[in-house]
Amino acid sequence: MKKASLILAAMVLVLGLSQCKKEEQPKVIEGEVAITLDVRANNGSKIDVNTSTGAVAFEYGDVVYVASGGKYVGTLTCGGSSFAGRISNPTLNEPLYFFFLGNKTPMETLEAGTATSCSVIISDQTEKLPVISFATSNETFTGAGNYTAYFLNKAALVKFDVTTPSSSPVCLVGMNNKVAVDFTNNGFAYSMEGEGRITLAAGNGERWAILLPQASMNSAVAHTLDNEYLGTCGHVPPIWANDYHTEGIEVNVSEFAHDRVDLGLPSGLLWATCNVGADNPEDYGDYFAWGETQTKDTYGWSTYQYCTGGNYEYPYYNMFTKYCNSSSFGYNGFTDNLTTLLPEDDAATANWGSVWRMPTSEEWQELLNNTTNTKTTQNGVSGRLFTAPNGNSLFLPAAGSRWNNELYSVGSDGYYWSSSLYTTDPYIAWDLSFDMATYSVCDLSYYDYRGNGYPVRPVRSVREN
Repeated sequence: MKKASLILAAMVLVLGLSQCKKEEQPKVIEGEVAITLDVRANNGSKIDVNTSTGAVAFEYGDVVYVASGGKYVGTLTCGGSSFAGRISNPTLNEPLYFFFLGNKTPMETLEAGTATSCSVIISDQTEKLPVISFATSNETFTGAGNYTAYFLNKAALVKFDVTTPSSSPVCLVGMNNKVAVDFTNNGFAYSMEGEGRITLAAGNGERWAILLPQASMNSAVAHTLDNEYLGTCGHVPPIWANDYHTEGIEVNVSEFAHDRVDLGLPSGLLWATCNVGADNPEDYGDYFAWGETQTKDTYGWSTYQYCTGGNYEYPYYNMFTKYCNSSSFGYNGFTDNLTTLLPEDDAATANWGSVWRMPTSEEWQELLNNTTNTKTTQNGVSGRLFTAPNGNSLFLPAAGSRWNNELYSVGSDGYYWSSSLYTTDPYIAWDLSFDMATYSVCDLSYYDYRGNGYPVRPVRSVREN
């Protein structure tokens, strides 16, 4: 009997504890509740921004997303000095959690009371900068009324210094631009699954961007929206998740947009004012074998990318593995009938971006037919000046050529690759050749082997207004 009484007492105790635990679970207010969020004392949330302190002010119409009990419960809208709105089924005696996503809206359709997460892409920053910030209410939720919160930036403010004559927006490729909002754990998760691109407003000089937390970067590429290569961004230090980021990070783009000249050609073609690898029109720049996109120490058939190797001369041996339209010249009878360089084998495209390419032999001929050229010197460098009827001109330095590990004919001859194969003999590609007395589009008599190292002068096919 004593044993049975002990067991009964234990059961009563367990039931009592269970009842107490059940009563301690958070209660939810059913239905919609009107609340106001006061952020007038805020410093460091969104970005109309003081770039040295991070201090900002909210704007009329800004939206804050609210979470409670691990779920999205509604939005509040800025009406001036505070936010107001109605939230659904919030949890009593727990804080409210506020997420500000700048001018971006979630990619998903949110339903109050069920959604536990959402995500946003902040790639487009050509108008407003989409600050990502977060706050917890200073008070626990007790019902309709006023609440206060202090927002903190969860993304970094970065200043990019870019110089470009283009009016096109600037794109930074390689950036983390997707953020997942976690209403259950009340925070942000960062992902590289987005577009991997930040697009900034057009214009010269400084432009500010919002970057999500990510590892340090040394190789993010900058280009214009029409794919003109600008350069690589300078070092971006690590941006840690859930930090309070106030001071701007300054980053320079290490190279600048490439100038071009409009010669009024019938095709509308624009010619670059410098060779690939050059900073000024009179600089020689880099030398490339035809169809190769990198410079090297030794130029010749033994190092040429698209042959089987060997120092071949006449009579020809079967050797080519790409850009060959005759089985007599292809390795083991290879042919591909490619007669114009593909973009991946175009030194201009590979080094300057997809908007630039090497001119075809016909485009070189168009230049010759629609300009007059004279021998001249520019800043002490010999070359040819091509002058168009519209008064604009193009200078090509007499940069010579490279063969084996030697540089030949510098100051006396100029050789510039086209993207066109000489179809009668795939050993040879077309180029513009000149000395300081004459000029010509190359023919076979010039023996311009594909393995030679020549400069490249890019063109682009868009005439800008």
